[in-house]
This record gives sequence, C-alpha cells and structure tokens, in this order.
Amino acid sequence: MNTFGHLFRITTWGESHGGAVGVVVDGCPPQIDLDISAIQFELDRRRPGQSHLTTPRQESDTVEILSGVFEGKTLGTPISMLVWNKDARPSAYEHLKDLYRPSHADFTYQQKYGIRNWQGGGRASARETIGRVAAGAIAKQVLREVSGTETLAYVKRIHTLEAEVDADMVTLEEVEASPVRCPDPIVGPKMVERIDQARREQDSLGGVIESVARNVPVGLGEPVFDKLKADLAKAMMSLPATMGFQIGSGFEGTAMTGSEHNDPFYMEKGETDRIRTRTNNSGGTQGGISNGENILFQVAFKPTATIGKPQQTVDMQGNEVTLEASGRHDPCVLVRAPAIVEAMVALVLTDHLLRQRAKS
Repeated sequence: MNTFGHLFRITTWGESHGGAVGVVVDGCPPQIDLDISAIQFELDRRRPGQSHLTTPRQESDTVEILSGVFEGKTLGTPISMLVWNKDARPSAYEHLKDLYRPSHADFTYQQKYGIRNWQGGGRASARETIGRVAAGAIAKQVLREVSGTETLAYVKRIHTLEAEVDADMVTLEEVEASPVRCPDPIVGPKMVERIDQARREQDSLGGVIESVARNVPVGLGEPVFDKLKADLAKAMMSLPATMGFQIGSGFEGTAMTGSEHNDPFYMEKGETDRIRTRTNNSGGTQGGISNGENILFQVAFKPTATIGKPQQTVDMQGNEVTLEASGRHDPCVLVRAPAIVEAMVALVLTDHLLRQRAKS
C-alpha cells in the first residue's frame, strides 16, 4: 500500500527518475496556519547534494502546493504537494537493468510484480520519502498548534562510532550545526572522517538514528493492535534501509531486573500538579499508550546497498556475474535521515492525537 494513517492519512506517489514525486494529505484539520517555508526547510534537510557526505545528485526539491490551502490556512480538504525531479539521469542505470543489486529491492520487486523500474530503484528509492517529509512538515505544524508537541531526531551512531547525547536537552540548532547531524562535538567530526573513508573506498556505512518527542499528551495510542509504540515501529520499519527499532531501554532492558526497570511514579508540583516518572525505561509509553514523558526510540539503518565495489550477483537470465555499480548514491544514508524519521514520528502522533480528540 502507498497510504499511511487512519484519520490523518497520506498517500505518496512517484518514482526516483520519473517526472516528479509527491503526496496527498487527507484528514488535516481546517484553519491550521500553514507555514510553507517550514515545509521547504524540512525538504532542504532531506534533499541530496548537501555536501560531499551525500549523493551528488543536485535537486532543489522545491515544493509546490496544488490544493487544500487558502490564504495561508488549511481548508480541511486534501492537500496535494509536488516536487519535480530536475536532475534525473535514468540512463546512468542502464547497466543495471538486467542485474539484481545485492540487498536491494530489485529481485523482490521483479518477483512480486513481474516488472520493475530499474532507473534508480523506482519506488524503492529513498526519493519516495520526499512525500513523507512534506506531509510530516504539515503534521509538525498541527502538533505544534494543537498540543505543543515537538519531534527531533539526530545521528546516534555511524558504523562503530557512538555519540553521547542528552535526549531531553538537545536542540535542532545543535543537530543542524553538524555536517552529519550528530550533536556530539567530539564524535561528530570522527563520523565525517569515517564516511569520507568509506566514500573513497567505494563502500558505505550504516548506523543508528535516535529520536525524541517532547510534550506528548497523555493517552495517545489504541490498545491492543494500534499501540503507539507499534505504530511508531511500523512507521520506522517502512522507511528504506531500516533494519531495527527499539523504544526506551529496548534490548538493554532485558538485562535488567523488574525493580531496576520499573519507572517509579511521583507527583510533580506546579501550576498544574501532574503524575511523572523518575526514570523513562518505558520510552514514554505504558501499555502502548503515551504517559506524558518524552517518547524516546532508536532506529537502525543498514549501509547503502548500492556501492562501487565489485559484488557477486545474478542477472535476470540466471547467470552469475560481477556487478560494479555506478551512479549517484549516498555513502551513508544517516546524514539525511533525521528529517525523514521526524516526519514519520509527526505523522503517527498527529494521527493518534486526532483519534484521541475524536473520542472527547
């Protein structure tokens, strides 16, 4: 399916080297003040050609809004957005049309549909995420206006280099100040060097994105099958190149005892007294429902599948051959991933926020 969400729904469309890519957002509340520059800002964070650490494909990724907005406000009708592919070079992939790239979607798409777009991977390309980011930028504005919720993501690890980041305090400005979007001033520059090395060796690297959502209302999530953490996991695992998801203490929590892992409650006194937890091993959810603490999770991304090094593969006729891929590819997708992860978090939270408000 190409549609995501229940009340706040998005449908993405387009291929990597087709004429354009885009998204239709349905279910957005009316009279939301929509900042078009904020949508463009998110697309700029995601776009290719930002530096030598990303694919050299040069795209401005300028968004065009075709419907659903009037005089700066949402109408409550479908919002259609489009981004033209202006630097598409489909001929650069001619040498791949009869080959299956290892660990790419070429083989599975061909087997499932009997046909595939071999020009840059088609729908399997990360360029599909433009629609997600544009829609997520709208969702962010809905969250900000309705509940004051903020989403943020950053690079936690690249290859074997892991950053130390205070998820409760880190800011967007600190993330964007780093060329690898890692707010750790010690580890970030080392990540740049590691990616540069992989690029020179015509190889690629993977890593981990960490994401935090702050000021999330209590009560978001639907037991049993639409738990908030389950929908977050689905959202993250629907992204290209993702290999794993963990929330809160994640797998490390399995090495703790119950008395160590439980998050004790206490009363926070203030203008409005509220129940808090002293720790956040649950990652901001309990029973699959948000508890008001920061939602904190990590997503694992594999190394980019298309690399310049020779690899053994099979062609469509069943012959074993050696593949030496050319074209324009990211040596590490994590540099551009934070905006995509944030977008999917915003889409999930907005959908659940509207579902909760519908119950009131």
